[in-house]
Amino acid sequence: MGGPEKILPVMGKTNVLITSALPYVNNVPHLGNIVGSVLSADVFSRYNKARGRPTLFVCGTDEYGTATETKALEEKISPRELCDKYNKIHAEIYKWFEIEFDIFGRTSTQQQQDITQNIFRRLFENDYLIERTSQQPYCEKHKSFLADRYIEGTCPKCGYEDARGDQCDKCGSVDYGPLDLKNARCKIDPDATPVVRETRHVHIRLDKLQPDIQKWFKKACEDGAWSNNGKVITESWLKQGLRDRGITRDLKWGTPIPLDVFVNEKDKEIYKDKVFYVWFDACIGYVSITANYTEDWEKWWRNQDVKLYQFMGKDNVPFHSVIFPGSQIGTKEPWTMLHHLSTTEYLNYENGKFSKSRGVGVFGNNAKDTGVPADVWRYYLLKHRPETADSQFEWRDFIAQNNNELLAKLGNFVNRIVKLVNSKIYDSIIPDYTAKYSDSIFEQAKAEINQHLKQYLKHLEAVNLKDGLQSAMDIAQAGNNLIQSNKLDNKLAANEPEKAAAVIGLAINIIYLCASVFEPYVPATSKSILEQLDAPFLFIPDHWMANDIKPSHHIGKAKYLFSLIDPNKEDEWRNMYGGTQAERLKKEEETAKKAAAKAAVKAKKAERKAKKGEDQVEEEHEQQSVEETATKGAEGTEVGKEPVDAVTDGVEQVTLPSS
Repeated sequence: MGGPEKILPVMGKTNVLITSALPYVNNVPHLGNIVGSVLSADVFSRYNKARGRPTLFVCGTDEYGTATETKALEEKISPRELCDKYNKIHAEIYKWFEIEFDIFGRTSTQQQQDITQNIFRRLFENDYLIERTSQQPYCEKHKSFLADRYIEGTCPKCGYEDARGDQCDKCGSVDYGPLDLKNARCKIDPDATPVVRETRHVHIRLDKLQPDIQKWFKKACEDGAWSNNGKVITESWLKQGLRDRGITRDLKWGTPIPLDVFVNEKDKEIYKDKVFYVWFDACIGYVSITANYTEDWEKWWRNQDVKLYQFMGKDNVPFHSVIFPGSQIGTKEPWTMLHHLSTTEYLNYENGKFSKSRGVGVFGNNAKDTGVPADVWRYYLLKHRPETADSQFEWRDFIAQNNNELLAKLGNFVNRIVKLVNSKIYDSIIPDYTAKYSDSIFEQAKAEINQHLKQYLKHLEAVNLKDGLQSAMDIAQAGNNLIQSNKLDNKLAANEPEKAAAVIGLAINIIYLCASVFEPYVPATSKSILEQLDAPFLFIPDHWMANDIKPSHHIGKAKYLFSLIDPNKEDEWRNMYGGTQAERLKKEEETAKKAAAKAAVKAKKAERKAKKGEDQVEEEHEQQSVEETATKGAEGTEVGKEPVDAVTDGVEQVTLPSS
């Protein structure tokens, strides 16, 4: 028996291929990562499927590169074991958030190797590759070249003794090279001092490809109506002028270089221990993951009738708008090229940044622990999707939007109507609403809802997901307004049964429409509504006729869609997930001042003791006095705590190519 039928493009239809930025395998995604890529892509995928379009949603973990090797060393396991561990963690988190991939794969596969190597061969044949020689740190102890983050030493900017070769975690500086570190040491063998050696690498000639990339970009960004920040970032890269960039690395964990392109045996010997740079082959992962989904992957990736939509945070733009398209163009093969680039700004946490190491912010595995259903998280994140500017996650707002919007508007509307139809008056049977009562107010309500539906479709087609969600809620609110203006209740049903039937018939069909338009955003809620209506899923229509559920239809039992969240949870959750960044930074700054005061006292004591041999009692008295002063100046800081560095650890919003 075969598995479920594979989703493939259909000639003559709108075929949609969707990717979300491949999360890097060595970490747990936070809410910003989730809304910036996988959740946004999931909404768009569900929407297109609800419109009846052949749609494939592809994602997976990005598993190769230096970061994986480094993390594996830290955890004392192999890179493969690390990838297996975190691929499972990511998959479980996304499953809880109801992210409905058609395949959630990974890049460390045979298909990845085969497709990446074939692209490399085509670039080689078409003269878009060049070899460069450079100097790079080398560890003589374990006989390997060292990537930037494999080197540690003293920061040349601030003197921090544990700075990495690519970034100082204390002062945040990145404008130095690994060879600029003082007292440099190998991260793998701390006793070893790196030496400088020459190494050879293959570069892709983006400079030579620039005219073709520029021509493609100009048409694609207009035809596909890219997000503005995606256009601006790409234009900036092209304006500065593209340069050749290295696509190979001296690593063990990665896609190997195909040695058959080299004629010289010496070259083969040099490149047998090198792999592709992760930023070059990570985007190829979309193709290889599709190839793991179906043997007919070329029907998706070599098809001019397929529209490719890609979702990510703004830090990943150049990989998708310059480097990957440039590689595709360089093969001179008929690839499916990017149609729409949907990029977000950053989601911040309580006026600060998410930081795993400091325990600040909600990460994917934390959301479930709150006991709040995934649909509430989805709704809030999408309502605050940072489409054009940075946005904030705030606990007070999170609770308010559950209570005042989901519960008070959508939940209340559905529950009131279903419970009324469940009552003894109707015994769960939809009354005849077709001809016995008419009023212009009903036609006005239908027109209003169709106007909201028109806006909803317009926003979703343009991938304006936040505005689309508002249009869906406008439909629910229109339903609320209908029953309120007509004062629908048991009394109306008893005294004016024909009018009550007309209101119920229209309202029940609005609820049915809500199940469709909300499904991309809150799928579990949509499923519950359909169960209560005892009706199949309704494809999202171009125009709503208000008669999909007919008279005499027997509905199911009412259930609550949402629960009230106690406002007191705000402080509990804020404390649980690190408080506001501003408060933490203030405390850390005060703690640092206290530590500096103590250090000054200690230095002064040593100086006095060396010069004058002061009496020990006087020294202790002086120390106590200064410490009391420092403690008063650090109000709210626990005495005796070690100072905490006030710089965030720089967890990125979306992690795709990174090494």
